[in-house]
Amino acid sequence: MTWECIIVGGGAAGLSAALVLGRARRRTLIIDKGEPSNRVAHGIGGLLGQDGRAPEDFYADGRKELEQYPSVEFRTGEVIDGAPGYTLTLHDGSTETAQTVILATGMDYRYPDFPGAKERWGDTAFHCPFCHGWEVREQPLVVLDPGEFGPDRVRMLKGWSDDVTLVTETPRELRDGELVLHDGTVVPCGGLMMATRLHQRSDLAAKLGAQAAAPGHIAEDGLQVEGFATTAPGVFAAGDIAAVMPSVANAIAAGSNAAGMVVHHLLVS
Repeated sequence: MTWECIIVGGGAAGLSAALVLGRARRRTLIIDKGEPSNRVAHGIGGLLGQDGRAPEDFYADGRKELEQYPSVEFRTGEVIDGAPGYTLTLHDGSTETAQTVILATGMDYRYPDFPGAKERWGDTAFHCPFCHGWEVREQPLVVLDPGEFGPDRVRMLKGWSDDVTLVTETPRELRDGELVLHDGTVVPCGGLMMATRLHQRSDLAAKLGAQAAAPGHIAEDGLQVEGFATTAPGVFAAGDIAAVMPSVANAIAAGSNAAGMVVHHLLVS
């Protein structure tokens, strides 16, 4: 069977796209590896009606909602290869073909690697103050950024605390309530905002013919899109991979819009 659309990625963008396509009665397959970008976050910040909700509960409810649409199928798996046409190969060797593809794979968030950072990532260590600033408000905060945007991030974070320190070198360690620099200096730290670069998780987009955009402020290699359409006809992108401002709210909106474009594409192609 040829699907009308295959969605690669079952996070916020992918599930949102599937909901629109399901309601439009389009034969849709979602293939999801089960690793949404915000899976380690303490909660979803700033999403109306879901503020503070655990990501795993949010995604579980999203998948359950899709069960009422018979044209939508959800499959756990990883797409490891693809070719224009569009044929996708899964990790188990099976293949699926589709008239259109929505890439909603998310991105890898790469941040400075030092002891204590990974354990606190998505909680007191974060990249987005709109998602996490409320939870660390009115505490001593630190911005870790060796680049030109460090002072800008400090000014932004002062909306959540009057006590914000800029650190430009990778620390020795992040502990509860404090950051330890290599010279032994201890900086009070109730929350750490880190400069983070987003990178594609695989070369699938390139194999499908979708070109990457030039490196930007947020993403190193987000996809080049125009109205959620990539440079490959019939391939669309939604969420972090489209180099939009990373948030669940933006991903949901992007998925909905990308799905609408798919329906239009199917009508005219």
